[in-house]
Amino acid sequence: MSDSAKAIDKVIDRWLPVPEGAEARVFEAARYAALAPGKRLRPFLVLACAHLFSVAKQSALNAGTAIELLHTYSLIHDDLPAMDNSDLRRGRPTCHKTYDDATAILAGDGLLTIAFEILADPATHGDPAVRCELVTCLAKAAGMSGMVGGQMIDLAAEKDPNLDIGAITRLQRLKTGALIAFSCEAGAILGKASPDARKALVAYAHDIGLAFQIADDLLDEEGNEADTGKSVQRDAQAGKATFVSILGLDGAKRQARALVDQALNHLEQFGERAELLRQVAHFIIERKS
Repeated sequence: MSDSAKAIDKVIDRWLPVPEGAEARVFEAARYAALAPGKRLRPFLVLACAHLFSVAKQSALNAGTAIELLHTYSLIHDDLPAMDNSDLRRGRPTCHKTYDDATAILAGDGLLTIAFEILADPATHGDPAVRCELVTCLAKAAGMSGMVGGQMIDLAAEKDPNLDIGAITRLQRLKTGALIAFSCEAGAILGKASPDARKALVAYAHDIGLAFQIADDLLDEEGNEADTGKSVQRDAQAGKATFVSILGLDGAKRQARALVDQALNHLEQFGERAELLRQVAHFIIERKS
């Protein structure tokens, strides 16, 4: 994961050169957020899934970079005062704290747009149909029926602490899970995989996506800022319904482990080639940040 993160950062660096002129500030803000220390989990999933189908590494790196830039845009906007109002992200001040609200908004807008530019670039895949499918699927995963819709539900959840487990699960499948699912599906799209293989990877991704969110809820409850790189115990202070508040600490941990076991079952058809995906499923619930 560390090696893939370094490779992704090199591609990000190439796509975000700082020009001369007044617009340089928005490029600097975008670079500040996009090149901040991080796991680069979503690009790693793209690379690992693409490897199953012998996809050219540069194609996978481009697709992974597009997803990481789009993910970064969502973090910038989520941290704004109008949303989560966060001061810390990835161990340092958030983009709007380092620059200003307007610049942060524009940096997020720019990263979102560049993500689709990268997917549409012929260097990402020689087949225009594959590039079109990548663009379409990412748009659905990131839009109002995916990540954006999930964030809207999340904002509403702050005013409704009585959400049940079904509502919380749907919220997180959209807000967090949709982009993780696309990260796995992108590798299959690049490799022109069979429908069965693609379905298995999406099912795997849905399970680890929920496990990832449960782990986040547990870190918010039990973690500290030094390890997580962001503020903690915000959900409890806001009285917000989460997997932990509904299931309890032990129940949430059991559910996360059950989801990982279920995710691993979806990988059986890939044999030893999917070992990295098996390892990352365990990493998701064992991580400290």
